[in-house]
Amino acid sequence: MAPYRIAVIGLGKIAQDQHLPVIAANPGFELAAVVSQRGLGVPGVPTFRTPAELYAAVPDLVAVSVCTPPDARTAIAREALDAGKHVLLEKPPATTLSEVEALTAVAGRRQRLLFATWHSRFNPAVAEARRLLEGRTIRRLDVQWKEDVRHWHPGQDWVWQAGGFGVFDPGINALSIVTEIVPSPLSVAKADLTFPSNSDTPIAATLAFTCLEGPEEASLSASFDWRQEGEQTWTIEIETADGTLLALHEGGTRLVINGEPGVSAPSEEYQRIYAHWAELLAAGRSDVDVAPLRLVADAFLVGRRHDTAAFHW
Repeated sequence: MAPYRIAVIGLGKIAQDQHLPVIAANPGFELAAVVSQRGLGVPGVPTFRTPAELYAAVPDLVAVSVCTPPDARTAIAREALDAGKHVLLEKPPATTLSEVEALTAVAGRRQRLLFATWHSRFNPAVAEARRLLEGRTIRRLDVQWKEDVRHWHPGQDWVWQAGGFGVFDPGINALSIVTEIVPSPLSVAKADLTFPSNSDTPIAATLAFTCLEGPEEASLSASFDWRQEGEQTWTIEIETADGTLLALHEGGTRLVINGEPGVSAPSEEYQRIYAHWAELLAAGRSDVDVAPLRLVADAFLVGRRHDTAAFHW
């Protein structure tokens, strides 16, 4: 079967670090073009300033990967669907739940496919944790997701603007794992959100969850912080009612079971994302899960605001 001709829209850090090299290495896809408002390019393929120029010049394009900041994704995805293209969305798929629902409806009407990616889910350790937790009752959940925004988003002011998610940009990765592996749905009971005085989005957050199907005394919490320097922390610990203790480390790439080594594999999240995307295209099936985005929305709805010093790069 001929490879799917695909274009990447938005050539920021994630597109250059992950999407472009993974597409180049996957025989199921052929990079047909890129779209960059800044005029950035990729050797061997044309660059367009707007998606409209892309669709006019490359009519045999099958799909696009939308890698822009979140606030631009909905309009770009809608334009792609209207042009008859299948759409892969970087995480988070949009800035609001309503936007995702609207895009899903448009994709259905246009008979096009929509894939809302959550890259942290695509690790073998996450899949094994989900298998081990199936049917079990969660007694304790502790998420520690702390990193240095200056390292991961250098100079990217959009993360501090309304719709930029702030610390939930990485925090939603943890929530995507939690909603994948915890057997029962969670809701946000309390949230404390810390905002720099010059920012529309939080630099730190602490969440407390409830699980309607779990024990009332369960301790379920998450702590996110974008001010951690040095070694970064991406850990999820879960204790079940029968005493099983699972710990996912290094962003979900390593699983420890009752203190003993379990699954450990190199991070090949985006390789698995595109393998799944090829399967979805072949099967004619969309994959859109809004559970992680819903928890973020809940956090903003119930969260208490706390102010801290202004942030400067």
